[in-house]
Amino acid sequence: MKKGRFEIVYLTLIYNEVTNYLHLNFNSINKLLLKKNKEAPLKRFHHWIFSGALQHQNEKPADGSIVEVYSYKKEYLGIGHYNDGNICVRMLSFQKENINTTFWLSRIQQAKALRTAMGLTENPATNAYRLIHGEGDRLPGLVIDNYNGHFVLQAHSTGMHHSRHQIAEALQTCFGDELKSIYYKSGNTLPKSLISDEVETFLVGDATDTIILENELQFYVNWKEGQKTGFFLDQRLNRQLLGSMAKGKRILNAFCYSGGFSMYALKEGAALVHSVDASQKAIDWTLKNEELNSGNGTHKAEVADVSTFIKNSPMDYDIVILDPPAFAKNIRSKHRATIGYKKLNKQALKKMQPGSILFTFSCSQPIDLGLFENTVRAAAIEAGRKIQVIKRLGQPTDHPVNLFHPEVSYLKGLVLYIS
Repeated sequence: MKKGRFEIVYLTLIYNEVTNYLHLNFNSINKLLLKKNKEAPLKRFHHWIFSGALQHQNEKPADGSIVEVYSYKKEYLGIGHYNDGNICVRMLSFQKENINTTFWLSRIQQAKALRTAMGLTENPATNAYRLIHGEGDRLPGLVIDNYNGHFVLQAHSTGMHHSRHQIAEALQTCFGDELKSIYYKSGNTLPKSLISDEVETFLVGDATDTIILENELQFYVNWKEGQKTGFFLDQRLNRQLLGSMAKGKRILNAFCYSGGFSMYALKEGAALVHSVDASQKAIDWTLKNEELNSGNGTHKAEVADVSTFIKNSPMDYDIVILDPPAFAKNIRSKHRATIGYKKLNKQALKKMQPGSILFTFSCSQPIDLGLFENTVRAAAIEAGRKIQVIKRLGQPTDHPVNLFHPEVSYLKGLVLYIS
């Protein structure tokens, strides 16, 4: 066989192989059909498809796989991650797109641009912020927090778990030398079936902790051993508000974790700050943060169950902060969570002094602001106390709410005057 002819045959074989590969991969993307009249939420750019909206399938896609979604009339609606559950598809895009490193890089760059516009990416006073806030940044099932160049990536869906390496690659491209490490922390947010997979591991580097700046205060953050991604960045503005009211006051910071509210109060001259948490590790980190920051007042930190502490305390504080962990992590626990919030707030309100102020929060996504206010109102009625709302609180600008997906608004807070 002549050389030229051999090259033609060889290139033809290569072309056929590539074509077959692309064809197989194209066909491997499952196509899901919605039932009649179920496309309206997607046309309003809502990111979730519930299982009841899908037509019956003989074979279900694999959990975490990429699926294209079509209306009953075969109209293309978008592409997303499939999961066999109540929320069966989390939409990544409402147009035809390849879900690859280029896609992840584009979304990360857009998220970074928003944080830059909010003055967070090059801020000498604050070097930690949330970079990706799930549906708020059009990436449902993904959270990324940036702790001074150390990124903590957390997946809340199997699809995001499978995409973690592409996401890490996109992060490195976007941030370059600014990026110091990437830690993947999804052991508590993924299905039990993935527990044997690498759900708690380093994707880049090996750093486990650092010290961050938040409004010029220093905080120790340990993402490997800490709660969530290591620190509660969502309370940054609310801590600042508490600080502005703290001078000369006696303050109880219940469920203090690593003492975020406490440090702001001490910095602004609170007379006494009492930090209480059921975790010894949380109290150790609170004391570590006290060493990092100079304060003008007296600080006491102790390990105790908050309910028991309130029961046994005279509660002679000027300001009380109740910032418990989420009582409702899904819709099924909504009723039980409501009872828990009412009980906690009733217990505190019953013992608080006239003229004192309560900062009370819920970070449970299924509990909306209206329900939370009704729950606190019921607690006040049962406690026999009159309350006035001074301010309603929420999450900061690096936790944006998608106007088309309001469920991403999860943090609710009330500042109440007690009489």
